[in-house]
Amino acid sequence: MPLPQLTIYRRDRRNPALIALAGEIDLDSAPLVRTALARCLSDGIRIADADLAPVTFCDCSGLNAFLYAAQRTTEAGGILRLHNPPPTLGRILDLTGCGFLLVGLPLGHLPPSLDDAPAPAVTAPPHRTVPLVAALSGDV
Repeated sequence: MPLPQLTIYRRDRRNPALIALAGEIDLDSAPLVRTALARCLSDGIRIADADLAPVTFCDCSGLNAFLYAAQRTTEAGGILRLHNPPPTLGRILDLTGCGFLLVGLPLGHLPPSLDDAPAPAVTAPPHRTVPLVAALSGDV
């Protein structure tokens, strides 16, 4: 079986972490998503913003991974927000009615830093031009 076509990058900025996913999220690659988000929690990250702009496909396996991670993050006192979901995930979120649990504002609409954010708002991750470090990859 070929490796999943998904690359996951993570950049921490204080407590908020930016998780950028690129490729397809499906039954084969959803475990990579779960692992990356679980690592954030184990590393003490309690606020995670996942940028899905480069994701070309996401099925219900991906939604399940995000919902599982959101539940664990909430239990730990944190927040997981998805930004720029692909149309396939957007449709699933609409059909299931669970988008309110996961979807945040577009990344450009969030405050740029904790210092500039009015309480209790949460900061935005840095713009995607900031270098990201590969956390996990299933690329061939």
